[in-house]
Amino acid sequence: MSTEERIQRALTLSGVVPPVAMPFDGDSRLVRSAIAEQIDFIVEAGVGGLVAGGSTGEGHTLSDAEFVDAMQAASEATRGRVPFVAGLIVNSTRQAIERTRMLDGLEIAALQVTPVFYLFKPDADATVAHFREIWEQTGVPILIYNVIPWNYLDIALMQRVMAEVPGVVGIKQSSGDLKSLSDLMLSAPPDKRFFSGIDALLWQSFSLGAHGAISALTSAVPFATVRLWKMVQAGEHDAARDLHFRLNALWNACSHDNLPACVKYIQHLQGLHLHGPRAPMQPVGDAQKKAIDPALRRVLEVR
Repeated sequence: MSTEERIQRALTLSGVVPPVAMPFDGDSRLVRSAIAEQIDFIVEAGVGGLVAGGSTGEGHTLSDAEFVDAMQAASEATRGRVPFVAGLIVNSTRQAIERTRMLDGLEIAALQVTPVFYLFKPDADATVAHFREIWEQTGVPILIYNVIPWNYLDIALMQRVMAEVPGVVGIKQSSGDLKSLSDLMLSAPPDKRFFSGIDALLWQSFSLGAHGAISALTSAVPFATVRLWKMVQAGEHDAARDLHFRLNALWNACSHDNLPACVKYIQHLQGLHLHGPRAPMQPVGDAQKKAIDPALRRVLEVR
């Protein structure tokens, strides 16, 4: 497949694209065999793709060997049914390139790449160079995952990266500020993709014209978020508003401090085996369960 063909394929990504919540056992070991169960659950919801290795998937905790193992398992389980996006949460250009090369032979639609996440951050020129070199050395299209609080890319810098690096096909905007998504789309090139990572405002993001969502709730309740997406595309905003508030309440019941654990617990309530987060992240406690359980029931009533 040519470079241009890869870019054009990545530019077809749309709709709900859930992140896989990596399953770990009680000793924090990756449970490779459990990845397929979750991916079947996600794909059967009618999603537009999936991401493995993102923050909901605790990708920042994976060793190189675990990363390759998890990506291979996720790719095998996906079986080409939907586009597969590989997540990179790393702290250097070299590491991003090396990790991507470890996936040679896998069918990857795009990379979801964060800015570096440790407390130091590069300036604008170095940030552009970072994404340019990843693209030029790997040839895999890139979605920037704009999520790191102390290295948050502003609108002007994101626009510059997209203008100067042809392999950057879009952005996942994860700030809770919906205006930032609106501002980005206001001056966006028409051939780029913009995904919302704003869980509490998915209805509003879809209504603005976002190309889809990649977020924790899309993984926790993929059927409901796909339904919300379809409602908005069909102009059914009264019904979508009702579902939005149900999803908003479920989001409020989840804690950001152990969000991946919350996602896995919510999936478990829908029939999946229960797996925990990787230590030192804490599993869902009794108080959280008391908040999550009724909120999830309200969401599933619409399903």
